[in-house]
Amino acid sequence: MKILIVAGTDTGVGKTIVTAVLASQAQRAGRRVAVIKPAQTGLAEGEPGDAEEVKRLAGVDDVIEIFRYPDPLAPATAAARVDEPGITVAQIASVIDAMDDHDLVLVEGAGGVLVRFDETGGTLIDLAVAVDAPVLMVARAGLGTLNHSALSIEALRARGVECPGIVIGSWPENPDLAMRANVSDLPSYCGAPLLGQVPEGAARLEPLEFQTQSQSWINSGGLL
Repeated sequence: MKILIVAGTDTGVGKTIVTAVLASQAQRAGRRVAVIKPAQTGLAEGEPGDAEEVKRLAGVDDVIEIFRYPDPLAPATAAARVDEPGITVAQIASVIDAMDDHDLVLVEGAGGVLVRFDETGGTLIDLAVAVDAPVLMVARAGLGTLNHSALSIEALRARGVECPGIVIGSWPENPDLAMRANVSDLPSYCGAPLLGQVPEGAARLEPLEFQTQSQSWINSGGLL
């Protein structure tokens, strides 16, 4: 079983769509795929969230959301607002371990790599260390991307966690100067390759069209 964690430089950068792209590519290559969303925030019970979006777009059956909190906050803070302790890294790791009959397990984070899951301070980096998994970074297209990406990857490497590359999660049809500069600057700033850009609006495609087109958006060689 191979494990890959998908993290973002921030919230709302396109982690869910990138996770769906990777799940689609792996499944179309004949691999048995599971997707885990440890904590979803900002959604009421029964409202479709990131896990449902991945399932719809990628056509993957084994998609698991472990915890959900109504307030749009970091998981540990959202859990505290409803008097819950949050989900620990050990709990998430046990769910991942239970997927050992799969070829690939994709884990979609919540926010950045240092956002806390629970009151003990467990982060996505702690999870990566616990399950010995690399972390793919998803970045914004515009200003701030270089600094946020470099700091995130530096934090990963300080703990011995591999970052196999960066994906820009929502690439506009007409990128501005800063966005175009990021394409060449990200690898040199971060010491990690830019693996591709997912077009803005990809989530609005029909699932079959999404699955077909996603083959060209990310260079997933070695990731899956």
